[in-house]
Amino acid sequence: MTESELTGESVAKPARPPGRRAFLRGALGAGAAGAAGVAAGYVAARPGASSPAAPGEAAAAGIEARLPAVPFHGPHQAGILPVPQRQTLVAAFNVTAQGRGQLLDLFQTLTSRARFLVSGGTPAPAGITGPPSDSGILGPVVVPDGLTVTVGVGASLFDDRFGLADRKPVHLTTMQPFPNDNLDPAQCQGDLSLQLSAGSADTLLHALRDITKNTRGGMQVLWRIDGFSSAPRPAGTTPRNLMGFMDGIANPDVSDPAVMSSLVWARPGAGGEPAWTAGGSYQVIRLIRMFVEFWDRVSLTEQEQMFGRRRDTGAPLDANNEFATPDYTDDPEGVVIPLTAHIRLANPRTPKTSSSRILRRAYNYDRGVDAVGNLDMGLIFTCYQQDINRQFAAVQTRLIDEPLVDYISPFGGGYFFALPGVASASDYYGRALLA
Repeated sequence: MTESELTGESVAKPARPPGRRAFLRGALGAGAAGAAGVAAGYVAARPGASSPAAPGEAAAAGIEARLPAVPFHGPHQAGILPVPQRQTLVAAFNVTAQGRGQLLDLFQTLTSRARFLVSGGTPAPAGITGPPSDSGILGPVVVPDGLTVTVGVGASLFDDRFGLADRKPVHLTTMQPFPNDNLDPAQCQGDLSLQLSAGSADTLLHALRDITKNTRGGMQVLWRIDGFSSAPRPAGTTPRNLMGFMDGIANPDVSDPAVMSSLVWARPGAGGEPAWTAGGSYQVIRLIRMFVEFWDRVSLTEQEQMFGRRRDTGAPLDANNEFATPDYTDDPEGVVIPLTAHIRLANPRTPKTSSSRILRRAYNYDRGVDAVGNLDMGLIFTCYQQDINRQFAAVQTRLIDEPLVDYISPFGGGYFFALPGVASASDYYGRALLA
């Protein structure tokens, strides 16, 4: 659990949203038919008071200053490489669209909504009798707030419903439990994954409501969880998890294209990987409960030995710096860093295991209390890789029966393929897949 800056972009005029989709007609009913065009679309941001304001302008206008827009178009989805935002929302969906045509409609609508929400702008005016085109929870102008939308597809999307069986990513499978897991089927799998990340929780709720409203009849929420990234404490760049330890220290260098090409991005043509996967990545989502009330009764020395790091500084037990590389060759018997320590099992730092490194992105969650009054909190673990078996599954296999399993319980999530990025205003999620 112990294993980087968003660039702003001026608000661009979003592409014209697609017309009302066939799968929306029945879902919204005849009463809303007259307002169909308004309910499905937004107008572009305009210069002047109706545009998302810069921080100084926002303060003068009485609008809360938020993060700038993240570029939406590109070869990869924008939410994969950057450091975690302060807030996140992860959900999985069952796709209820009927046939390939409605699936295409769904992906185009999802793209249209994501493109607008990420860029921001002014909602279209409501019709005389129709419902408002926006929930209004962000006020009269949708401010980007650094929102990213990451969309993935699960193995179940490649069944016989849409004729996509021969296009399934070669390493995409249904998530299977490991020996120490306690998976709840109601909180696992899905045809489609959606991760929304931004600076504020209301930005995420606004985006989720917008997307689910406009895709009603095309997909339905299966499970959902909200999370947050704690501020680095006392300072630095690495946040802490709810066990008190720094989380995400030993990630690969996201600024190195060669490293990302060898560890994160899919390799079309390699081992039968379909050509359409170029720019995508395999996404693992693991929902992990932490039994914090028991953990808080464990001595600090024992906690540090289980992780292999010092809790206060994040440094390996054989070093004094958070980013120092532990020297296992100098400690073959595990006298300083136990052989069963989490960091030593997860990343043994040998030539044989270097190809199993993953890009981890973790968030904390707090869901209150469970049915018997115990605190329900833990980790939303996500990671990206080129091959789930070679990377995540190999790491997780090494972690079977580690000492930490007495204090954690993975209970949900799934395996997905994060789609290639949306290249331009005329592109959409999954275009190459559905071509």
